[in-house]
Amino acid sequence: MKTAVVYARYSSDNQTEQSIEGQLRVCREYAQRNNIVILDTYIDRAMTGTNDNRPDFQRMLRDSAARRWDYVLVYKLDRFSRNKYETAIHKKTLHDNGVKVLSAMENIPDTPEGIILESLLEGMNQYYSAELSQKIKRGMRETRLKGHFQGGCLPYGYKLDNHRIIIDEKAAEYVRFIYTEYSKGVFVRDIISRLNDMGVTHLGKPFNGDTIYNILRNKKYSGIYFYGGDELTGMYPQIVPTELYEKVRAIVNKNKHGKRSLKMIYLLRGKLFCGYCGMPMNADSSYGKYKNKYYYKCRGRKNKLNDCTKTTIRKEKIEQIVLDAIIEKMQDPQTISYLVKGILSEQERQKSENISLSNLLKEQAQNETALKNIMIAIESGIITNTTGKRIKELEKRQDELEQLIATEKSKQNLLLSEKQIREYYEQALRLEPQMLINYLVQKVVLYDDKVEIYFNSPLKRTGPDESQGFLFSSNNLY
Repeated sequence: MKTAVVYARYSSDNQTEQSIEGQLRVCREYAQRNNIVILDTYIDRAMTGTNDNRPDFQRMLRDSAARRWDYVLVYKLDRFSRNKYETAIHKKTLHDNGVKVLSAMENIPDTPEGIILESLLEGMNQYYSAELSQKIKRGMRETRLKGHFQGGCLPYGYKLDNHRIIIDEKAAEYVRFIYTEYSKGVFVRDIISRLNDMGVTHLGKPFNGDTIYNILRNKKYSGIYFYGGDELTGMYPQIVPTELYEKVRAIVNKNKHGKRSLKMIYLLRGKLFCGYCGMPMNADSSYGKYKNKYYYKCRGRKNKLNDCTKTTIRKEKIEQIVLDAIIEKMQDPQTISYLVKGILSEQERQKSENISLSNLLKEQAQNETALKNIMIAIESGIITNTTGKRIKELEKRQDELEQLIATEKSKQNLLLSEKQIREYYEQALRLEPQMLINYLVQKVVLYDDKVEIYFNSPLKRTGPDESQGFLFSSNNLY
């Protein structure tokens, strides 16, 4: 029997603990239907999905290395991440650990075609919602200029008072402590130890390296907040004196451990193989005083596992060759026609099945039944201390369900046309070609004088071995 963990998240004041409960319930029902045993849950509360700075999300990624479970089960894919690039990177991490992401509310086929169509549909949804997003952002910008909080996760050290952000003095004291100690040269691990000794927690959990560095990098503590190119000075009250903040920022920028967000990403990790001994080409680097260099190096040669003499190759060089091959292949009219046809077909399938809508309608009916039963109980004189609270919870969830159902129904009228899909490809090739590596490239075989690139099967295939997809050779390596 397969095993899984559940990851749940809500992002703002518009969602509550009931949102988490609903996600967990749907995921458990999905697991039961598909004979999957749930081993654990990971929950991030009031955390945005636009980045991966989420404690339980990071813990889930780290725990996946133990290979104790087969799936990460989410309510919908946007609970996992709303950032397409980070989604691809983190799915790759999980894949390397033998773990697959499953959506309880989205019926995505477990095939190569399903994988690539999922990625492209995600991209197109983001691309064609840009206009609406811009309108929302303009409204939010005006509200922020007036100093009103718009939801999301407040940085540690702040709290709300009538929709305005004010300083949480008790927590702010520890923020200043972190900045002061770090400015003196105290190691982060020692700062964490002192905070733990004092019994101080962050979102109910002990501090860790990620939370400390997030605090040290957050400009809001200096009283400055950037939004849409505007510098807002009245949004977040200043907690850390300007001189202290600038001193710490300078130290963080010099310390490579303080640049975690700038961690080098190797796009071909797990996909690049030595053409001579067949072993993976692992990420490698060298650090100089003025410039760092990044490579791919044959594991067999590096670890002296064989007598392979394959030379290293610069990261930027081989990745650019692969990107150029993708762009060339994606500009082929036959390739585009094939993918457009697949996406149109997948849209129609999802519209006809629409598991999300059916599940929401089912929950709505169950919610209505629960409300009716409570009212019958009240009329019969059966009232408990929790009756009123339960009614409020059900009514709140009913309102949420009505909105969600309306959204799902509206999606049926928003199917992308062939013209829109082709326009998206033009945008993807120009703006986000690196994303395509994660979804389109099956493997890359590297020799000293040539590179062979094999594309995933959803692309139009050529040659006798259809499992290899496209084969692209290049002699321009060094």
